[in-house]
Amino acid sequence: MFSQSEENYIKTIYHLAADCEKGISTNAIAKQLATKASSVTDMIKKLSEKKVVVYKKYQGVTLTDFGKRTAVSIIRKHRLWEVFLVEKLNFSWDEVHEVAEQLEHIKSPKLINELDAFLGFPKRDPHGDPIPDSEGNLQVIEKSLLATFNEGEEGVCVGVDDTSSEFLQFLDKQGIALGKRIEVIAKEPFDGSFLIKIENKELSISNKIANNLYIQK
Repeated sequence: MFSQSEENYIKTIYHLAADCEKGISTNAIAKQLATKASSVTDMIKKLSEKKVVVYKKYQGVTLTDFGKRTAVSIIRKHRLWEVFLVEKLNFSWDEVHEVAEQLEHIKSPKLINELDAFLGFPKRDPHGDPIPDSEGNLQVIEKSLLATFNEGEEGVCVGVDDTSSEFLQFLDKQGIALGKRIEVIAKEPFDGSFLIKIENKELSISNKIANNLYIQK
C-alpha cells in the first residue's frame, strides 16, 4: 500500500511527534530525513491523499489515526527484526539498526506475527525500546534520563536515546549495557559530568552520555 519512501516519512513523523505537542513542520521533517523541504511538501501531499496525514498551514503535519497505526506497524517490524538479528544471528546491538531499516518494509503480516511468536513475544528491542504487539499496544515503563539523577541515586539501565553505532560501541567499551545497575557517586556542578559505579567499577562520564541513558529506579 505504501512505498518504502512513504513508510520512512510516516515513521519519521511519528517519532518527531513524540517530542512535539503541535504539528510537525516540513523543515523538521526535511532535517530529519536529510532532504529538501520541497520534497517533503510533495510527499505530504501524497500522504494526505492517502488519509495518512493532515497538513494545516502554520500548524504543521499530524498523523491521522490510520497514520499512527501504520507507523506503529512499521516500528513493530523494525524492532522485532532487531531482536531476531541479535538473538538468532549474533549481530551486536550497534549493527542491527541499518539492517532492520531494510527489513521493516516487508509487507507480510503473517511473517511478522510468526517472527514474534518464534522470538517468544519479546517486549523490548536490543536498545530497550518497547515493541508494539499485534494490536499496536505498547508496554510503557517508568524511566528517567541518568542526567536527572542526584548523588546517591541508582537504578537499572533500561534504554538508550542515541542508537548510533558510535554511541553503542562507546558503551560497550565502558561496560555499560541494558540490565546493568548504575549508581551516581558524584555529580560535577560545573559541567554536569558524573562519577558512576557499575558492578563495583567507578567510571566518569560526560553529561552528554548521561543524557542518553534511560534508568529505571
